Order: sequence, then C-alpha cells, then structure tokens
Amino acid sequence: MLAVRPKGRFAVIGLALALTFAAVCGCDEARSQESHAIAMHGAPAIPADFTGLPYFNPDAPRGGRLVWGLLGTFDSLNPMIVKGIPVQQVRPYNFERGYVIESLMARGENEPFTLYGLLAKGIETDEERTFIVFHLDPLARFSDRTPVLADDVLFSWALLRDHGRPNHRQYYSKVARAEALDPLTVRFDLTGANDRELPLILGLMPVLPKHAVDVATFEETSLTPLIGSGPYRVTAVKPGASVTFTRNPDYWGRDLPINRGLFNFDEIRLDYYREANGYFEAFKRGLYDYRVETEPLRWHEGYDFAAVKDGEVIRDTLKTGLPQPSEFLVFNTRRPVFADIRVRRALTLLFDFEWINRNFFFGLYSRSGGFFAGSELSAYGRAADERERALLQPFAAGIAPDILDGSYRLPVTDGSGRDRITLRAALSLLKEAGYELDGNVLRQRSTRSPMTFEIMVTTRDEERIALNFADNLRRAGIEATVRSVDAVQFDQRRLGYEFDMIPNRWDQSLSPGNEQSFYFGSQAADIPGTRNYMGAKDPAIDAMIAALLVARDHADFVSAVRALDRVLMSGFYAIPVFDLGEQWIARWNRIERPSDTALVGYLPESWWRKPAALGNETGQAVERGMR
Repeated sequence: MLAVRPKGRFAVIGLALALTFAAVCGCDEARSQESHAIAMHGAPAIPADFTGLPYFNPDAPRGGRLVWGLLGTFDSLNPMIVKGIPVQQVRPYNFERGYVIESLMARGENEPFTLYGLLAKGIETDEERTFIVFHLDPLARFSDRTPVLADDVLFSWALLRDHGRPNHRQYYSKVARAEALDPLTVRFDLTGANDRELPLILGLMPVLPKHAVDVATFEETSLTPLIGSGPYRVTAVKPGASVTFTRNPDYWGRDLPINRGLFNFDEIRLDYYREANGYFEAFKRGLYDYRVETEPLRWHEGYDFAAVKDGEVIRDTLKTGLPQPSEFLVFNTRRPVFADIRVRRALTLLFDFEWINRNFFFGLYSRSGGFFAGSELSAYGRAADERERALLQPFAAGIAPDILDGSYRLPVTDGSGRDRITLRAALSLLKEAGYELDGNVLRQRSTRSPMTFEIMVTTRDEERIALNFADNLRRAGIEATVRSVDAVQFDQRRLGYEFDMIPNRWDQSLSPGNEQSFYFGSQAADIPGTRNYMGAKDPAIDAMIAALLVARDHADFVSAVRALDRVLMSGFYAIPVFDLGEQWIARWNRIERPSDTALVGYLPESWWRKPAALGNETGQAVERGMR
C-alpha cells in the first residue's frame, strides 16, 4: 500500500497492485465497481457512454476574446485562502468549475447534485459511503505538462485541510485516512464521518501540483499565477484592474465529453470597475461583453441606448430551476443590540416591503420568509410533515408554532410607508425586550441608552433600501445610520464580522449539504471568513444540517431541509428583502450562447464569439498592429 509517491513522476505500478491490495485487505473496494459518476440522491441522469452534455453546443466555434466586466477589485490570485480579495474565476470557492484549477470531478449542471469524471475518470464507493476511491485519468496534466498523480491529490487535500478556507478545513478534516493505492489511484477513508455528501465534496476538491506550491507561503496573498490543470493560464495581471486568461493549447481535457462545447474563447479578460455607474457606462460603450443586471430600475429603464434599439445588445431573461436568490438584511447577533430575538422580530415588522417593491422595483419582486424560496425545499407556507416534526421534536420550544404549521406569513403593510398596525406590533415587542419610547427616542429601560446601529452597504440599490428602512425605524425611535463603503472595505468588514447589519444573499442549490454548516453552523460563527454572518449558534440548526447530510432518499432529504428552514425562520436572523425569480443578462451580439439553458441558468464558459465577430476582431488586431 502506497502512502507517498514512488520515485519518478512517470512510475506506474499498474492494476496488479490494486487487485492485490483489495484481495489482502478484504475491504469494500473488492466488492465495489468503478463508475463514471455519482449522484447525491438517486442515479446519475447521463450514462457512461455520453458524448456531450445537452445544454452545451458541441459545435461552438472557438477563438476570440471574452471581456468580462466585474464590479470591485482584487489583490490575490489565490481564491482558496481567507486572506485577500481573490480573482474567483481561478477557482470559485463555491466549488464550481474554475478556469485554471480543476477538481477531480465536474458538476452536471442539469441535476441537483451529480458529479461526472474530470481529473478522475472513475470512482468507487460503497452503499454506506464509508470510503471513496478516485481513479485518475492517465492523460491528465498540469499546464507545465507534468502528470496529475495521486500524490498531488493527497497533497492538495492536506494543504487545504490545514491552510485552506474555513469550508475546506471543515470538510476535509472529516476524512479518517487518505492514501495512494498506486500512482493513479487515491482512497479516502470516511469511517465515522456519517456524511453521505462527503464523497461528492471530495470529488469537487481542487487539485494543485505538489511540486509547484510552497506550503510555507500558501496562506499569503499573491499575484503570482498558480499552476493548474485547467483550460486556461493566467498570462497578464494589472493589479486591482484586470486579469487575462489565455487558453492552454495543450489542455489535456479538451476532448473529454464533459468539456464538449466549453471553454471556447482563446482569451478571457476580467476588467474590474470600482463604481457601479461607471461600470454600466462602460458596458454601454462596449468595453466589456456582458453583464448580469441586478437593479430592476436599470433593467426596465436603463437599457434604452442606441445599441439596444439596433439589436447590438441583447437582453436575456432566464428562468432557473434553483431556489430563487433571496436578498436579506442580516442581523449580527454578536452585537448586544441584536441578541434578543424580540428585537429582531420587531425590526422585521418595520421593514416595508410593499412600499419598496412598488416604488423601487415596479412590483416585480416577491419575498419568502425562508432561505429556499420558490422550491420544494422551502418550508414557508407549508405545514411540517411527520418526518419534520420528528426531527424538530427535541427542539420544539424554539420553533414558532405558526412556522411549524405553515400559517406564518411575513408582515404585509398598507404600502403607505407609515403603516400604524405594524408599528404598534413592533413597539409592543420592543417593550417586552426592555425598550420604551422617551419622546421620539427608543431607549433601553434599565440603562437609558438609545437604540442605535449601523447598516453597511456598498451599492446604490442597497443604499436606497437601507435609507428607506432607516426612515421607518425612526418612526419607532430607532436611529439607524447608513454607511456606504467601497467593495473592498465591505468585503473586509463582512469577513471579519465588523458590522451591525449588512445586506447579503445566500445562493442555494437543490442539494444543500455541507455548505449549510459554513453558512449557519455553530462552529462557523466564531471563524472569520465563513458565511455565518448572523453569528447563529443553535443546536437545532446543527442537528438539521446533520439530518440532511445522512438522508438516503429524496423524501427524507426534503423533510430535513425544510426542518432546517423552519429553524432559521424561527430565529429571525435576517429580514427578507426580496426574491429574484429571474436572471437578467445583457450581452453584445458578438457573444452567442446555447439555445438550451441549464438548470443553474447562465454559464459563460459555454458561450462563444460569433464567427463574423472573430473576423472583425482579427482585422482590428492587425490594424492596431500597423499603427
């Protein structure tokens, strides 16, 4: 049995060693069969002999450049550490595919959570998922042409377990033992983890080259490009301003079925903008190729410029099959002012969604009380079934009865901006929490301290909502100041929990799993860099996350997620602001996309440059070169 790489990167022990290992140890590998894919629940939808994915265009032309505009900045090319503001496209921290760093397996974008082979051409596991074996593709290479071997996988696992982001450390520390069975085979022993999602989490692990990573400096921010096995390499960096990815002509995986129709641009350049209005004006001038619009006012009134009227700019409205992205105003319960749930409930009553939706958003938005809006996973408006009630029974005292029976609804105002009924209800709750009005000021009864806090925002839309909310709070004697900061400061303070209240969005999938601990788990509350921004520490949350991780069938899984949703709603950790039911994409017509949309919505890696635009781009490049 090999725990380290044998001498020589090209040494291959062969199949005989693996068979001998299985025969000697009598372990489950001898009884398992290699598979091309693994699904969280049920079976993979695509058979082993697939030639491509139906939502990509296998005949997409290749060439040209995609210019991708982003709001913000960066100071690091390593997105796998806590420090710095990284370029996420190198390797997104939400485990989606990266342009430079690849994982062992890749998501099927039309399924809740199914992985197909990438660096690993096949996997083995048992019914209980007490282990996972990855068989690496012998063709896999890093961009420096060295092979991807088992020792690189083991190195990456240990590196990220000890030095990676909090979610990496949390997930990978569950592995009981990791070892190389031969130079192209890795086994992870998951005994005791009691986590059926963990094999898939390991399948999404980024793989780094052991020979090219300095462990001692890994956690430091750096603008030195990482070496990966992905389709692109970082070839140019302008600190804080732009990053250029150039397609690797020797990319080992270009002919894999999982990659057909992907990574069609020769070059991808990320251009960063520090201010939202300038960001939009740059798009109108054609300085970047597409943008995801998030402001209804701009989407419905701002796209009246000539290029839209002439058909040069196309607007796509896409429906996804995922839980609707939901915006929240998040209470930092680490702050004493928000420690009392009655205060949080009162402030939820004082948020006038009806006024904001009509005056800011043209009545286009809805909102849900929970965290999985618009999907079967949402508990909002649904009575708990018997499975949920059994899961929640030990924590019944903390679950609001109306949330349990599905009758709870978010407050609905008269839309006037001065609703008296919700104001009286809020003041009653605040009185129970020890506050009383002293003239026009709400004070803590025992200390006479006024209730004050800060709402930190970073965009114009967030600021408008926060200012309206602050006006409503003032009617209850509460002084909320709105502080608008740039994206850099916002991220730094958010990651360090240095705020009272912030806007935030948790994007959820149809297969929530380990990341829920990163979002809401008790342990994450005290670790900087997690997404437990509210500081939730509730054994009921932890228990519901544990239940969804061990669920075997779909019905049990749905019940566990709904139970989690009920616990989160009962805690009033965040004020629901609105749900976004569509993706709004604007693109210049030189960029084309597949006619079919995947379950997850838009996927820029599947787009391509129109052939006519490729010719124009070449001619313009020649012309520039002659000047």
